[in-house]
Amino acid sequence: MAESLRVGIAGLGTVGASVVRVLTEKAAELTRQCGRTITVTAVSARSRDKDRGIDLSSVSWFENPVDLARSNEIDVFIELIGGDEGAARESVKAALEAGRHVVTANKALLAKHGVALAEIAEKKGVLLNYEAAVAGGIPVIKTMREAMAGNSVNRVFGILNGTCNYILTRMEAEGLSFEACLKDAQRLGYAEADPTFDIEGNDTAHKLAILTSLAFGHRIAADDIYLEGISNITQADIRAAAELGYRIKLLGVAQRTESGIEQRVHPTMVPTASVIAQVHGVTNAVAIETDILGELLLSGPGAGGNATASAVVGDIADIAKSRPGFQHGPVFGRPAKELKPYKKAQMRSHAGGYFIRLTVHDRVGVFASVAKRMADNDISLESIVQHAVGPEAVDKKTVILVTHETTEAAVRKAVEAITKDGHLTDKAQVIRIERAG
Repeated sequence: MAESLRVGIAGLGTVGASVVRVLTEKAAELTRQCGRTITVTAVSARSRDKDRGIDLSSVSWFENPVDLARSNEIDVFIELIGGDEGAARESVKAALEAGRHVVTANKALLAKHGVALAEIAEKKGVLLNYEAAVAGGIPVIKTMREAMAGNSVNRVFGILNGTCNYILTRMEAEGLSFEACLKDAQRLGYAEADPTFDIEGNDTAHKLAILTSLAFGHRIAADDIYLEGISNITQADIRAAAELGYRIKLLGVAQRTESGIEQRVHPTMVPTASVIAQVHGVTNAVAIETDILGELLLSGPGAGGNATASAVVGDIADIAKSRPGFQHGPVFGRPAKELKPYKKAQMRSHAGGYFIRLTVHDRVGVFASVAKRMADNDISLESIVQHAVGPEAVDKKTVILVTHETTEAAVRKAVEAITKDGHLTDKAQVIRIERAG
């Protein structure tokens, strides 16, 4: 049997402690699967005294994760610190430069520095594995990087943030407000005390940027993603979507176009009968559309200690199965130096059109004026419906429009004109309708 694979873990929060626990409890099974033992030999964390429910009495303790990354006591460095700079970046870079394999769950780090780190890993002939960085326990990275050889990806999209999906699910199922659902998500530990990173779409954007690079062979471009969160979604939108046969999801979408690669994160209406519309709660889902395979949908736990730890342990096991002299595949499916510069495409027309909700003054001529502004911008309407806002607002009406295929620019221009006309009592709501499997 080959020598034991020695693992050093930096970061012993929920995920780090779960990784230690899984490696300990599943040691015999992992040895049978990998042909060698996997041993945690060293760790680094902020506090030695914290009770994590795991036995660390036999491992070395490093105050500085960079020192752990360079230590001769380990073969693999596991980065579970978080953040795109500081200790996370410095320690991963140090480990790779020292010829250590690296496993990370850090999507922010990869979204900002992934290509540079990949170049170091490939130069040193070591692995940089990151399955846990995108969609938790769903093996989407391995699927795209290893199992789809020969396929050309046309589009990749999905539900990549469990917090947002939980909130939208509760809003629909129980008729609760966004604020009430967010508060409950925080109580249950699904959302942070400061939930901005999740609910405004940043977390989804980081994950999408990584998938985009894998899908299309371009350098990661997390700063070139069109971004909208879910904080402005109301019960009026949820109810209107249901009446029209749709469900609202926060999707990350990347697709190849004639002018470049389009990346966007925003609330989306998907047909209620579609598979992705059935993904509820904290579950994640990723759909990959290819020329050979067609559409593949992967769904499962997207967050939490066990789901993330499972992905981390899977990455460690892959390293344990490799042997000296084995030629490792490139980090992003293609050699990092061959990744093409990212070429941003303008958001084009959408096959499903747009949902537009307008709260307007209840007066003669408004309905006709709204329809005219749409026609002025060559926007064809599939439906236009007017509702009373409620007994407490007798001077207001809600106008709901569903358009046929049109452009982002045309919709924005029409809404801007309606706003300038003075018809609106509140900000207009615009949600894209996405074709989805």
